[in-house]
Amino acid sequence: MRSLFERLRTRRLASMFVLLATLSVAIVAGSFAAHGVRGQEKQNQSTDATPLKVVNSAVAPNEFVRIAKEVGPAVVNINTRTLPKLSENKGGRAPHGRAIPNPHQQNPDGDDQGDDQQQGQGNFQDFFNRFFGGQIPDQDGGDDGQVRQSLGSGFIVDPKGYIITNNHVIEKADQIYVKLSTDPDSQDLGRPARVIGFDKATDLAVIKIDTSTALPTVKLGNSETAQVGDWVEAIGSPFALSQTVTAGIISAKHRTIEPGASGQFQHFIQTDAAINPGNSGGPLLNMNGEVIGVNTAIYTQSAGYQGIGFAMPSNTVVEVYNDLIGVSHKVTRGSIGIRFNQGLSGAVNRVYGFKNGVLVQQVVHGGPADKAGLKGGDVITTIDGRSIKDGDDLVNEITSRRPGSSVRIGYQRDSKAMDTTVTIGDLDKVFADAGAQQAETGPDDTGDAGETKLGLVVRPESDSTAAKLHMQGVVIQSVRSGSFADLQGLEPGLVITRINKQPTGTKEQFNAVASKLKQGDDVVFEVIDPRHPDNGISYLGGTLE
Repeated sequence: MRSLFERLRTRRLASMFVLLATLSVAIVAGSFAAHGVRGQEKQNQSTDATPLKVVNSAVAPNEFVRIAKEVGPAVVNINTRTLPKLSENKGGRAPHGRAIPNPHQQNPDGDDQGDDQQQGQGNFQDFFNRFFGGQIPDQDGGDDGQVRQSLGSGFIVDPKGYIITNNHVIEKADQIYVKLSTDPDSQDLGRPARVIGFDKATDLAVIKIDTSTALPTVKLGNSETAQVGDWVEAIGSPFALSQTVTAGIISAKHRTIEPGASGQFQHFIQTDAAINPGNSGGPLLNMNGEVIGVNTAIYTQSAGYQGIGFAMPSNTVVEVYNDLIGVSHKVTRGSIGIRFNQGLSGAVNRVYGFKNGVLVQQVVHGGPADKAGLKGGDVITTIDGRSIKDGDDLVNEITSRRPGSSVRIGYQRDSKAMDTTVTIGDLDKVFADAGAQQAETGPDDTGDAGETKLGLVVRPESDSTAAKLHMQGVVIQSVRSGSFADLQGLEPGLVITRINKQPTGTKEQFNAVASKLKQGDDVVFEVIDPRHPDNGISYLGGTLE
């Protein structure tokens, strides 16, 4: 047996071994832990990510790309300047003294006729805005007026430099400049251009720039063959951003957005291709790269794109262009010298005994129809044996014919079928002569200045109506279609209380005020609707032309 001393020494050595072993494990574990932390730090300082590269794969170009490349060089930017004009008034202010609107609050028509005329167009018309682009005040305008700058678009149709655009783009301009897509993008306004001709009825114009080399041109397509749902592409300079391309479809055709005579030659293509201020005069293209319309107007509540735009059809554009580049530089349209109302109710058709045709409202004295024996109340049913559907059909048929040619007109009078031969006259001359005759007779001879100058007939207000409205005025009895009163939104039943702040409480007062009005005068009517007297006074007016 071992002694007690030996046993105690053995236990002490064993305990020391266990302690040393434990310390060794702890040291080794700590060493591994420290190594792991240092390894992680080292790993964060380097990366094994692969750098990105651009894939150089070819994407097959679509038709929009092809059209933009082919047609883009022929689309131009148009910049106009209207210089200050000193008035004869003592203050030496610009006409009407109007301030230039902020570019983001456009005066869509770019006119100088003020807010009163815009109100006269009616709430519906307020939404139809021309894309003039922002009018920008010139820094050097001075106290006696301001330089107005406006932007628009156009496209070259002749390599000699002939360009089609909208009339409202260049209408009031003193200086017109054109910038091609190849011209340097600098502060230079562009190449000076001159007006060849314009047509207010279709809002089209032709301008020309001088060039020593042949310029790129577009092709004009057939707008009649275009269908609702067809893809279209627009190119222009919205907000001065030249060569902007947008795409959409044809939403509708034959849209008329202005009532009465002012819209009788404007039957637009409607599209949802994005069109904005500055697009005016630019092309609307089909998928063959052919122009089928000239972008002219938008429907908007914000002066910007809201999905509805209007383009003048190319078939109309070609006819107007060919007239404007002719010797007279004006559009000549045929006329037989009648006036009629559009959109008559079915009751009128039934009472007058016709389904299709045009009910003659008035025959111009001494005009072609008058000489051929037509009278108010006749219903025109055929032209050279072809049935006439409505007023648009009649206008298109007659205006396309040259003055001096003859046409066989079938009509109904008191339910009896009749016909006559009418010699076509010049639209402008026929109605100009009629106006001259009215001017010669004068208001004192006719006894009604309101009818001859304004196009409305009034009667005295009844005592009951005056008591109901608590004011004196004259009641509108009738309004001639296409007249000044018609264009301002006046209609039968309304009561006119004042004109240009002058009371019209009696027919004599009305005639006295109306007889003094002359061409170029601003005319503002204060009217009230007896059916809705709580709506108060409405102010309708414009500039008498």
